Amino acid sequence: MLTSPVLVINRYFVPITITSVKRAFIMLYCGVAKAVGVNYETFDFESWSQISALREKDCIVTVSTVIKIPRVIMTVRYDGMLRREAKFNRINIFRRDGGRCQYCGGKYVRSELTIDHVIPRSLNGKSVWENVVCSCIDCNRKKGGKTPEQARMKLVSKPKKPHWDPFSNVYLRAVRYKEWEPFLNFIDVSYWNVELEE
Repeated sequence: MLTSPVLVINRYFVPITITSVKRAFIMLYCGVAKAVGVNYETFDFESWSQISALREKDCIVTVSTVIKIPRVIMTVRYDGMLRREAKFNRINIFRRDGGRCQYCGGKYVRSELTIDHVIPRSLNGKSVWENVVCSCIDCNRKKGGKTPEQARMKLVSKPKKPHWDPFSNVYLRAVRYKEWEPFLNFIDVSYWNVELEE
């Protein structure tokens, strides 16, 4: 329950990221965010914790009280906007390639995949969307510091920069909450992790 998602919006009611329930409660308690109710009213931690949650399924039970989980929180000071494009990082490369090795086509869990430079860095290959793919460990070893042609390996699909809608990620689609609906019209892309350097 503490790891389930909470939508974070800025003061203009524009979504900026998705966080966990645990972090949302920390932000509320520290006063850097407010919970957003169904009628767009905002609550600080004190007033939110006084809302009756006895009949709610979506709540946290403490020793002294039952607190409703806020599914949308608003940052108090941050006015930033959501990024217009996917960040160039490992997790987004894995998402783009669907968890498949781009040489053998096998489907793997993230821990069994590596990132491979199609044109190796030793041959002046760049770390850009169009030159990196997911590769299983065996295919990565087989290819080594060669191009696919030199290693006699063929790419399953040509790598390119992804263009996602905000809920193209299966996990996010599965946990979309009704409380998020009024705010989703503004989203172009999801929040992604730390960028890789080009």
